[in-house]
Amino acid sequence: MRALFAMVLMLAAVGGAGAARAGGATMQLTSPAFSAGAAIPRRYQDHAPPLRWSPVAGARAWAVTLQDPDAPMARPFVHWLVWNIPGAAGGLPEGGLPAGAVQGRNDAGGAGYYGPHPPSGVHHYHFKVFALDAPLALAAGAELPALTAAMRGHVLAQGELVGAFAH
Repeated sequence: MRALFAMVLMLAAVGGAGAARAGGATMQLTSPAFSAGAAIPRRYQDHAPPLRWSPVAGARAWAVTLQDPDAPMARPFVHWLVWNIPGAAGGLPEGGLPAGAVQGRNDAGGAGYYGPHPPSGVHHYHFKVFALDAPLALAAGAELPALTAAMRGHVLAQGELVGAFAH
């Protein structure tokens, strides 16, 4: 039994290291609007909060996703997909996007940002940023599976910021 447990741990460690080599390096993602783990201010139900990320050598483009894994109907519920943010960007301004950025389809049925709207209780909203080695050839309105597939092999690093929101 110990040998089996040791084998599982060794395989997990190898898998984790492989993920890091394949774009799993971490980077910092923050917001001047809220701290990690803290409540997202109500005004961000209508427009995206400002985001800031650490620079990554070789980043030619960035992608950002926002998901709610606590949603009861769609796990996780996709609130926002945006990609082809220019490589020189160090973040996103409040409610805005730089020229060239492309938005995908959220699970509310529209394109662009769909802020926190939990039906009840506290939900956790995961903002993720991905440093990419090239812009993506992906049409506006694409959904999360298409974005994930397009990013495969292009992620240099990623970061995450989690905020909470209660209705």
